Amino acid sequence: MPALPVRLDFLLSSPHHARPFAADARYVPNGQAKPLVVFVHGFKGFKDWGHFNQLADWFALQGFVFVKLNLSHNGLVVGGTGDLEDLEAFGQNNFSLELGDIGALLDQLPALLPAAEADCARLALIGHSRGGGLVLLKAAEDPRVQAVVTWAAINNVNPGWPEPLLQQWQQQGVFHVENSRTGQQLPLYFQIVEDYHRNRLRLDIRHNVRRKLQGRPLLVVHGEQDETVPVKRAYELREWYPAAELAILPGVTHNFGGAHPWQSDELPAQARQTAETTAAFLRRVL
Repeated sequence: MPALPVRLDFLLSSPHHARPFAADARYVPNGQAKPLVVFVHGFKGFKDWGHFNQLADWFALQGFVFVKLNLSHNGLVVGGTGDLEDLEAFGQNNFSLELGDIGALLDQLPALLPAAEADCARLALIGHSRGGGLVLLKAAEDPRVQAVVTWAAINNVNPGWPEPLLQQWQQQGVFHVENSRTGQQLPLYFQIVEDYHRNRLRLDIRHNVRRKLQGRPLLVVHGEQDETVPVKRAYELREWYPAAELAILPGVTHNFGGAHPWQSDELPAQARQTAETTAAFLRRVL
C-alpha cells in the first residue's frame, strides 16, 4: 500500500505586522528531498477553502512538498471558525501586506520543513486569481523562486477603480463588497488604494513580468469559461512574457469546478485537469 501524505501545521509571524497566520505542508515521507510548491489563495479565499486540502494531498502523492498559507489579513482567525470572521482585518488588508506574508513564509520554511524531505532550492509558486497576481510580483522580487504558475490570475492589482467611486471611498473611508457565498458585507478601507499608490512600481504586474522574471519558467493556466477574471488576462500575460507557457482549458470556470464546502474526497474534474497540467510543467522545470 503506497505511503499517505503527512501534514505539518505551522503558525507564522511577519516583521511587518503583529498578526499571526497559519500554513500547512503535505508530503509523502520517503527520505528524498522533493520540489517545494507554495500555493497562494485569492481574494475572499483561504488555505482550506473548498477542495484545497484534496489538492494538497494530490500534489504530495505526485512527489511534491505542497505548502499553502492563510494570508494574514484574509479574515480568518487562528483557532477560529475556519471561515471569514474578522472583517476588520479583512478591511485592513493590502497587496504589500500580502507580499510580505509570502516572503515571511519563504524565509521560515527551511527551518520548518525536514531537509531530508524538502528541497527548498527547487521552489515554485502557484497562485489562484488575486493570488496569481501576487505570485508574479513575489517571483519578480525574490530570486529564490525558480518557477511560477498562475491559475485564473489577475494581471493588474488596480481593477480600474472609477473616479466617482474613489472620491466617495476616500470621503467615507470604506467601501463594501458582498461575499456572495455568505452574504457578508466585507469592508475595504481606503488604505488599500493608498498602499497601491505608495508602492505603484512594486505592484505593477505588467512592468515586473516584463522586466524582472528574467527567463524563469512561467505557466499561465486559465479557464475558457472564467466568469470572474476574463480569459483575455491570460493572453495579455503571454504577450508581456512570450516565454510563458499558456494553457487555456475549454469549459473551465474560475474556481476550477470547486465550491466551499467541498464534500468529496476527490478533486473536481476541472481542478484535476489543472493540477495535472501544472504537475507536468513543474516536473520539467524544477
